[in-house]
Amino acid sequence: MDPHDRETRTVAVIGTRGYPSFYGGFETAVRRIAPGLADRGWRVRVYGRRGGVDATAEADPRVHSILTPGLDTTWFSTLSYGLTAVLHSLLRKPDVALVMNVANGFWLPLLRLRGIPTVVNVDGLEWERDKWNPLGKAVFRWGARLTARFADELIFDAEAIGDYWRRELGRSGTFVPYGGDPAPALPVDAGVEPGRYVLLVARFVQENTVPGFLAAAPAIVEKADVDVVVVGSAPADDPIQQTADALAASHPRIKVLGHLNDDWRLHSLWQHAGVYFHGHTVGGTNPALVQAMALGARVVARDTVYNREVLADAGVYCDGDEESIVQAVVATLCDDRPLGELAATRAARHYSWELVVDGYARVLDATRRARREQRARASTAGEDETWIASS
Repeated sequence: MDPHDRETRTVAVIGTRGYPSFYGGFETAVRRIAPGLADRGWRVRVYGRRGGVDATAEADPRVHSILTPGLDTTWFSTLSYGLTAVLHSLLRKPDVALVMNVANGFWLPLLRLRGIPTVVNVDGLEWERDKWNPLGKAVFRWGARLTARFADELIFDAEAIGDYWRRELGRSGTFVPYGGDPAPALPVDAGVEPGRYVLLVARFVQENTVPGFLAAAPAIVEKADVDVVVVGSAPADDPIQQTADALAASHPRIKVLGHLNDDWRLHSLWQHAGVYFHGHTVGGTNPALVQAMALGARVVARDTVYNREVLADAGVYCDGDEESIVQAVVATLCDDRPLGELAATRAARHYSWELVVDGYARVLDATRRARREQRARASTAGEDETWIASS
């Protein structure tokens, strides 16, 4: 590769809360992908929103964070912040745009008109999430259709998601999952005993099986003589948050820690848990599951095609009802199989961040080159037509 070409490759990352941010899966991915691309010679711009970026967190100085305005509403925030990021990107014109979330499919025609090739991480089937009202779900469905029409390349974080897009939307793409970080033995978090607690890490929404787990928590404490530790949150008036707070107030062995931005503390909790319960049901490869596996957690997961794709035989599966969760968790606490070792081995083999960043770098560079070659062919064809007309 021409060294000058390597030095001038620029990627704009659009559609997350910014860098560095700890909000969700996209933000987790960007915290690793952005510096990883910089290691591979890319100039990286990550668009975000004020209030979404953690100014106290360690950040790679090579990653340029750009904050644009938007409207903080339940579902329009993604569209509004995506639009302002796209408009700013039209002025700066990167070599390629990495767009996260199909809701931003509405703005892909603008990037195409400006000659900016796009790679879209389509995420999961966002329109199936319970938190969206019918209008919000319609926005994501139309965004997916526009993404299928206007994106240069797609990234699927799970093979099952790729199957859906090929079957329902007529688009193929490249499978690049999320990654996980192994870690040395970490100090045990204050207030818990290694192996003697069951952990949940999730946003407090219905599709993450949080209500089912909270309902099962008292029985897990009683039957297995363990603590239950819950990491996650929702607004104070949210019914799931109110249920969690009430449980913590009435059961001293149920601890609700809220949202954690401290990766090392969260990793310690995963590493020393007797069982990690993963209840996510919507989406593809989930970053929390992959990270838990990389840290050697013993996993009980909701029985979905996505979780089975990631975890395979390295975990235990259950339904989302209270009884099924209690039975699976209590049985796994007594299971002599090396489930944590199996999970860590699978994560290292298939879900390392090095492999993930390499995958993104290949897709971005191939998309950039394909658009450049397309322009070159069009330019040559135009010169030929001019020569023929003048002859």
